[in-house]
Amino acid sequence: MAQYYQPLDNLHDLVEYGKHKLCTSSKQECLQRVSSLLHASSVDIDYDTTSRALTVAAFWPSQTQGLSLKNTTPNSRLEVGFLSVESPKEPDELSLGGFLTVVGEDTKPSPTLFSFAARHHPSESTFSASFLLPTGLHPTLELGISSSTSPTEERSCSLHAHLTLPRSIFADRYQFSDPLFLASKNLSALHYSTTPVDLEAPDYAVSLWGSSVLLELAPPSSGVGQSWTANIPLHLRYLPPAENTSGQSPLEIPCPVVFWTCDADEESALSINPFDRVNIGYDGLFGPQTTFYHLSPEGDRLTNVITVPVLDLEKSRYVEVCTAGVVLLGFSWVMWCLWGVLSRYGYGNEINTAVKEKKKK
Repeated sequence: MAQYYQPLDNLHDLVEYGKHKLCTSSKQECLQRVSSLLHASSVDIDYDTTSRALTVAAFWPSQTQGLSLKNTTPNSRLEVGFLSVESPKEPDELSLGGFLTVVGEDTKPSPTLFSFAARHHPSESTFSASFLLPTGLHPTLELGISSSTSPTEERSCSLHAHLTLPRSIFADRYQFSDPLFLASKNLSALHYSTTPVDLEAPDYAVSLWGSSVLLELAPPSSGVGQSWTANIPLHLRYLPPAENTSGQSPLEIPCPVVFWTCDADEESALSINPFDRVNIGYDGLFGPQTTFYHLSPEGDRLTNVITVPVLDLEKSRYVEVCTAGVVLLGFSWVMWCLWGVLSRYGYGNEINTAVKEKKKK
């Protein structure tokens, strides 16, 4: 599975690309569907290289809107369902209840109830993510967890944080090998880190898009149910020089995904859920019988903005001139010393003879 990171304020360019490449001017329905992606809460894009099938799955926030359906494809069957989330009988299940109808065939909707073993669940806990000030070149990301209570007591669960980091910032995997250091940050272990990650190269010398890190958090054993914090040390790379920056450049870093993972029953058929989301970047790091309980982020933004010191090109002229002057002065002094030795002792054997005589004295 390939990964790529690029911050986008909106999906306007993607929508325009879809209009011109996926739709024709005569297909108004296609244009309307592609345009609706601008207001989606999340968009998943999956491409199968074997079948060359492109799948786009979008989710919109709850809203009331008009609905007009018509089966425009001959010799096809269009079934429509109006479903809502119901209370599941089992804790690991997703239950949907409502009505189903076949357009053009049924005269009355049929009541129905579905139950599937679900992989993803919401958690009652929330989390916040922010950088400790001052950030400097080695910022620390602080996670504030509202509760340390496990989502279920019947199974073994652990709390994780998955970070997607652009190439301008990285985590030193060697720093997470010390148990005492991890305990002081309320961390348990580093389970995954993108490799290789150059620890010394500046931002403009790194060819990779960035890195991803999976950390297991260590909730405190005392004060169960109370809020607590975990600190994740990170490191910034030197950014390329820029103009009109006043020595500072903003950098947007996405907030991590925080979730509990629990072992599901061996009999749970998680693969048959048609509403399940797979291949979302971190689920592949766990076994197939793993359930996720996601903590909701606090606030209305999923990124943190920090300022990074950079070289201002307009103010660097004096530095360049002074550096060149110092180098020229040092070179001139070395040449002057060599000329003094050459003029006093000559070249070759004369120098050796002078040195030997000096030693004898």
